[in-house]
Amino acid sequence: MTPKQVALVQNSFAKVALISEAAAVLFYDRLFDIAPQTKAMFPDDMIEQRRKLMAMLAGVVKGLGNLEQVLPAASALAKRHVSYGAKAEHYPVVGAALLWTLEKGLGDGWTPEVADAWGTAYGTLSGFMISEAYQEKVPTLKASKATGGESQTSPAPQALP
Repeated sequence: MTPKQVALVQNSFAKVALISEAAAVLFYDRLFDIAPQTKAMFPDDMIEQRRKLMAMLAGVVKGLGNLEQVLPAASALAKRHVSYGAKAEHYPVVGAALLWTLEKGLGDGWTPEVADAWGTAYGTLSGFMISEAYQEKVPTLKASKATGGESQTSPAPQALP
């Protein structure tokens, strides 16, 4: 990632963090809508899970400028997710739900440049996590594929100023 991409991800996430609870609800609603089979991997009470998601994202986003600092935790997280039933093919679906959520949360702030930065960040991290957990490589997720042309079935939070 370039320093400009890191800054775009960090600055846009700061805006999403202001609506973190709504963003987390939106993310999981979208994930379960596009991949209903993943719902069984999560607890019935999602309050703590949503909090963990946003805390994890905040930590990763903060550490993007120094990936070496983030990679050990990302590796451990990837290996832990295997025990929950996560498979390599779930990563692109999760990425699509994340990018869709960011697009809805950022509104007009979701520019092609921001979308590309987030796609690069997710592709980099998810590729690393997949290789750590499953010892395999997968193609990186492109933001345009993750959000382009999909129907919007979950309500979006208000866009941020």
